[in-house]
Amino acid sequence: MLAALRHDERGTVTAEFAIVVPAVLAVLGLVIGGIYVAAHRITLVSASAEIARSEARGDAELAQKHLDSLGDRVEIERVEDGVLHCVTLRSRPGGGPLARIAVESRSCAARIGEGATS
Repeated sequence: MLAALRHDERGTVTAEFAIVVPAVLAVLGLVIGGIYVAAHRITLVSASAEIARSEARGDAELAQKHLDSLGDRVEIERVEDGVLHCVTLRSRPGGGPLARIAVESRSCAARIGEGATS
């Protein structure tokens, strides 16, 4: 009877499944989280460029519209560097484990009419 139990493989698939599923879910979660952070970074890069260009042109209303579209979790820093107007946006992409990841983007644009030569 003991020899029959040694060759019985019932439950092996269940045990393997119980070990593999959490690992697959962890990897899937990391991949989805990485995609989400990358998409958030792309959004910040685009927005910082738009805001820098708008403010450099003197169109503060359009710049504020772009900033408002990002929500209230985005911090903005503006720096004048010679003829350049630079904008830095900082944000955290989400809650949970993603709340510990900070995403930042900096873009600069030349101010119109200052130091430009024809």
